[in-house]
Amino acid sequence: MNRWLTWAVAGLILPVIQPALGQSGDLNLPRTVVAGTALSIPVAGSGQAVLYIAGPSQVIRREVMPGQPLSIAAEELNNAGHYVVALVTQSSTQVGQFDVVPSTQPASLSFLARPSRLPVGLQNSISGAVYVFDVFHNLITTPTAVSFQLSVPAGATQSRTVETRDGAAWTEMDSTPKEGNAKFVAQAGSISTTRVIQEVPGDPCGLKMSAHQVGDKVQLATDPLQDCSGNPVADGTIVTFTESWNGSQTSVDVPLKHGIAEAQVPAHDGANISVATGVVMGNEIHWESRE
Repeated sequence: MNRWLTWAVAGLILPVIQPALGQSGDLNLPRTVVAGTALSIPVAGSGQAVLYIAGPSQVIRREVMPGQPLSIAAEELNNAGHYVVALVTQSSTQVGQFDVVPSTQPASLSFLARPSRLPVGLQNSISGAVYVFDVFHNLITTPTAVSFQLSVPAGATQSRTVETRDGAAWTEMDSTPKEGNAKFVAQAGSISTTRVIQEVPGDPCGLKMSAHQVGDKVQLATDPLQDCSGNPVADGTIVTFTESWNGSQTSVDVPLKHGIAEAQVPAHDGANISVATGVVMGNEIHWESRE
C-alpha cells in the first residue's frame, strides 16, 4: 500500500476521532521501523486514551493508559509501507507517522528464467530475473548482491554477480556448447533457487554421405550427424536424399536413427545424388555404375 492509500485509510478513521480534537501535537515516533521489529510509543496526558495505527492492509486500535508507553509487538508490524498514527484522549489528539521498511536479510527469491529449452551455443540467449524478499514477503529495495550461475554436467560454469535495483536483478547468459540439462542458479545471501534449462543440439554441421551399389540400387548413408559443437543431432531429424537423372528428380526423406540416415535410390549411370537436412547441404556424389 502506498502513502496515498494509507492516508485514505486514515481518512476513514479521522472522522471517528474528530469530535475529540481539542488540541493536537506530534507523537515522538521514529521515522522508520524495520519489518518485524517491536515499537514502543510514549503516551502522555491523563485519562484513558485510544491509539489508532493505519497502515498497509491493516488498522490497529488499542485502548491505553496515558503515562505508560504502549508496545506494539514485532509480529504486528510486518508489512512494509507508510503508517499513520493518532493518539486520542478526551482533551487532545496527537498524530504521527512512520515507515516500516523491509529487512535487508533475504529470505526468499522469485526467480524467472527463460526459455526452458533452446539450442546450444547461442549468445545472450538465456535470461534470468530475480526479485528478493524478506521473511515477511516484503520486496527488499535496498541494493542486494545476487549471483547467477549456469552450468551443465562436465561443462564450464558461467558466473556473474548483479546488484538489485528496486528489488530486482537480471542478467543474460550464453547457452553452453554442450547439450544437456543446464542448472541455472540464483543466490542472494544464503538463499538460492534453481531452474533447469534444456539445451539441445544446434543445426547439423559437416553433413556427409557415402554410397555403394547393392544390385540395381545405390545404398546411401550419412556419417554420424553432429552439430558444430560436436553434439549428436537428435534421432528423428529428417534427412533428404535427392537423385537427379535424365531431367527427373527423386527425393527420399528419412529420419535419423542412432545418428545416421540411410536410404536407397535407383542406380542410374550419370545421376547426381545430394543430401540435405533443413537448410544444411551435404556433399554431392556423381554416380557411375560399378558393374
